[in-house]
Amino acid sequence: MKAYNKFARYNDLGFKKVKKKLGTYTLSLFLLTILITTIVLVSRYFGSLQVLELLVYDWMVNLHNKNEIDSRFLVVEITDKDIQKQNSWPISDETIAQVLKNLQKHQPKVIGFDLYREVPYPPGTKALQQELQRDNVVVIQLIGNGDNSVAAPPGVKRKQIGFNDVVLDIEGDVLRRNLMYVQFGDGEDEQMSSFSLQLSLKYLREQNLRFQVERDFLQIGNTIFPDLKANSGGYRLESSETAGKQILIDYRSPNIAKTVTLGEVLAGKVDPNLIKDKIVLIGTSAPSIKDIIPTPYRGSQTFMPGVIAHAQMTSQILSVVLDDATLIWFWSEGVEGVWIWVWSLLGVAIAWKLKHPLLIAMLGIVSIVALWSICLIVFAFSGWIPFVPAAIALAATAVSVLGYKSLYNLFYDSLTGLPNRTLFAKQLKELKQRNRLKSEGYIAILCLDLDRFKLINDGLGYQAGDRILIATAQRLQDNLDSKAILARVGADEFAIAFRTNEDTGEAISVANTLDRELAIPFQLKEQEVFTSASIGLALNRMSEDFQPEELLQASHTAMYKAKVSGKSQHQVFATKMHEQALKRLQLEADLNQAIANEEFELYYQPIISFTTGKITGFEALVRWISPTRGFISPGDFIPVAEETGLIVPMGKWILETACRQMQSWRSQFPEAEQVTMSVNLSSRQFSQADLVAQIQETLIVTELDPANLKLEITESMVMDDVENTIILLNELKELNIKISLDDFGTGFSSFSYLHRFPTDTLKIDRSFVSNMSQGSKNIEIVNTIVILAHKLGMDVIAEGIETVEEKEILAGFNCEYAQGYFFAKPLKQDDATELFVNKAQW
Repeated sequence: MKAYNKFARYNDLGFKKVKKKLGTYTLSLFLLTILITTIVLVSRYFGSLQVLELLVYDWMVNLHNKNEIDSRFLVVEITDKDIQKQNSWPISDETIAQVLKNLQKHQPKVIGFDLYREVPYPPGTKALQQELQRDNVVVIQLIGNGDNSVAAPPGVKRKQIGFNDVVLDIEGDVLRRNLMYVQFGDGEDEQMSSFSLQLSLKYLREQNLRFQVERDFLQIGNTIFPDLKANSGGYRLESSETAGKQILIDYRSPNIAKTVTLGEVLAGKVDPNLIKDKIVLIGTSAPSIKDIIPTPYRGSQTFMPGVIAHAQMTSQILSVVLDDATLIWFWSEGVEGVWIWVWSLLGVAIAWKLKHPLLIAMLGIVSIVALWSICLIVFAFSGWIPFVPAAIALAATAVSVLGYKSLYNLFYDSLTGLPNRTLFAKQLKELKQRNRLKSEGYIAILCLDLDRFKLINDGLGYQAGDRILIATAQRLQDNLDSKAILARVGADEFAIAFRTNEDTGEAISVANTLDRELAIPFQLKEQEVFTSASIGLALNRMSEDFQPEELLQASHTAMYKAKVSGKSQHQVFATKMHEQALKRLQLEADLNQAIANEEFELYYQPIISFTTGKITGFEALVRWISPTRGFISPGDFIPVAEETGLIVPMGKWILETACRQMQSWRSQFPEAEQVTMSVNLSSRQFSQADLVAQIQETLIVTELDPANLKLEITESMVMDDVENTIILLNELKELNIKISLDDFGTGFSSFSYLHRFPTDTLKIDRSFVSNMSQGSKNIEIVNTIVILAHKLGMDVIAEGIETVEEKEILAGFNCEYAQGYFFAKPLKQDDATELFVNKAQW
C-alpha cells in the first residue's frame, strides 16, 4: 500500500508537471503565432506585400473570367482600317457627325463619345456640335494635371461631360480602380463625374434615382458605392492615390460588349436592335493610335482599348444598381488580422504535431492549395481576402517551429524534454569550467539503464514504453538535487552528473536511492509494470583534468558491467573495466577480420560405440588460430560471435565445411558409410527463417546424404519458443537429418515437452559425467537420464569421458556412445583421417 501511495503521488505529480510543460509549450507557440502575425501585418501596413497581393488579385481575375457580354452595350470601334479608309486622323467632324446621326436614328438610350474634340476638324464642325449637344450624348474631358488637360467640345452642357482620367496602380501601371468622382472645392463647377458614371446616370435617368455624394461613399438610389480606402483589400496606397471616389473594377470579361466598326455604322450595316435603348460608345481600338490601357488580364488581352475599359466600368455600375450585383468587398483590418493569425496557428499545428519532413511538406502544400481555393471561391462571390499574408504567416510559422524543433532536437530529447548526450557533454564542460579553481571534491557521473525495457516495448507497445520513459525521467528529477544535471543519452539510458565532496559514498547513496525509486511499479491503465535499473558510476577529482565524453563512457562501461553481472545493481568504474571493454572491442574487430580472411579451422572429435569400440560419428568443433593472437579459445570468441551476429556467417561456413569433409571420408573409406557428422547450431542460426532452406542447399552442394548429418541443439534454444521449435524440428526431420539434444541436464527443460521433441539422441553433459566419482547420487542421476532417454526412444551419447571408471560405469548403464579425451581429443582433419586409415578401435 505504501508503494502504491507513493506511485499515486508520482503519477499525480508527473501529470501536473507534464500538464505544466505542455502549457508552457502551448503558450510559447501561441506567442510565436502572434509575433509572426504581427510581423506580417506590419510588413503589409508599410506596403511590402502589395506587389504580391496585387499579382494574386490579377491571377484571380484571370481565373474568374466569365466571358460575359453585357447586352446593354454596343461599342463602335474606329479601327486602323477605318482610319486608312478616311485617309485622315483625327477623322473629320463631318464623318463623326454622320456616325452620330446614323446611330440616333435607331434610338439609343445613351451615346458615349470617347474621342477628344477640343478643337474642330472641319468640314462638318457645326453639324458635329449639334449632334454632341443632344441630351443623350456624353462626351469626355481630360482633367490631367494642368499641363496635359483636354477640354470638352465647345457648347456641350456640363452634365453631359465626364472626365476621361483613369488611375493606374504604380505596380505595373495596371487599371484596377475606377475613379468615379472628383471634387476640387465646394462649388458646383469644382465637382465632376467620370465618363462611366455620367453614362450610367444618363442610362438611369428614367428610373428617377437620386444621385448623392457623401463623405465616404457615392449613392445612386438605394445603392451605395463605398469609397476605396488606402488599406482596402491588398492595397496600401499613398494618400495621393486615393483622391476622389474610387471603387475596384470587377472585370467579368475582357470582351464585355458587342462591337461594330465605324465603317459598318456609316454604311448602315448595323442591326437596329443592337442600338435601340442601348449605351453606344464610340472610341478607337486601332493599335496605331495607342489608346490602350494595361489590365489584370494576361496574354493577348493584357491591353484593353480605352473605350472597352469605359464599357467595363459602366457595366459594373449598372449591374450593381439594376442587377443587385455585389461590389468587390473586403474585410476590416481587424478581421483580416484574425484570418492571417488562424493560418499562422495552422502552420504551428502542422510543424509541431507532425514529425516526418515529407509529411510536413505535403500537408503544407495542401494547406496553401486550400487557402488559395478558399480565396478563389470567395473572389467568385466578389470578395477579396488576403492570400499572400496568410500564406506567408503559415509558411513562416511552420518554418520557425521546424527550425526551433531542429535546434531543440540538437540538444534536447523530444520525448522527455531532458538534455541529450550532446548537451550533457557541453554541460559537463561548463561544470568543469565553473569548478576549475576548486581542488577539493569530485565530479560524479551515473549512467542508468532500464532493465527489461525491450520486453516492455515488445509486450505493451512503444507508446507504453514512451510513458515509462517519461515517468522514469520524472522520478529521477524528483529524487535529484536541483544542481544535478540529468540527461537522456540513449534509448533507455539516462546520465546524471553532480559535484560531491566524497569519494564514492554520496554517489553510491544516490544510486541506491534511484534504484529503490525505480523499483516502485509503474501503473499503465489497469496493469502494473515492474522494472529495475543497472547503474554505472564514474568519478574524477576536480583538481584533475578530464574529458566529459571519456568520463561518461567510463560510467557507461560500469553500467554495462552491472547489467551483465545480474542487473538491478550498481558498479563503480575501475580501470580494469576499461581494459576489458577495449579488449572486447578489439576482439570483435579481429573476429570480423578473421571471417573475411578465413582464419578458422574445423577440428573433429570422434564419437565411439560402447558396443563395437569403433567410430560412429564425429563432432565438428571450430578453432580460431589468429596470425597475431595465436590460438583463441572458443569460450572467448563464440559468445562474442553470438552477440554480434557474426555466428550466422560463421555457422554457415562450419556446416558446409563439415558436410564436405564427411562426404570426402565416405567416398574414401567404406567404413565411413554409416558415420555421422554432428554440427552445433547456435541460437542465432536456429532463429533464422530460412534455416531449413540453407541446410537443404548445403546438402545438395556437398552431395552428403542427410542421414549422415546430425544437428546438435541445446535445451535453452528449444525452450524459448516450444511450439515453433517443434514445427522447425519436424521440418528438419523430413529431410532425414538426425537431431541431438546437447548438454542435457544443464538447462531448464520441461519433461512435459521433452516427449514432443522429435530428437534422436540425448547428450549427457560432461559435468554429470565428471561428478560420478563424487558419490552414488551423481551416478544415479546419470543412470536416470539414460533410462529416460531410452524410454523416449532416444540413444545416448556421454561426453567428457576421461577415465576407465567413467567408461565402465556408462557402459554398464547401456549407454550407446561415448565421447571424450579418454578416446581422443578434437583432431585436425589429417589426424582424424588417420583414424580411418588405421581402422582405429577402442
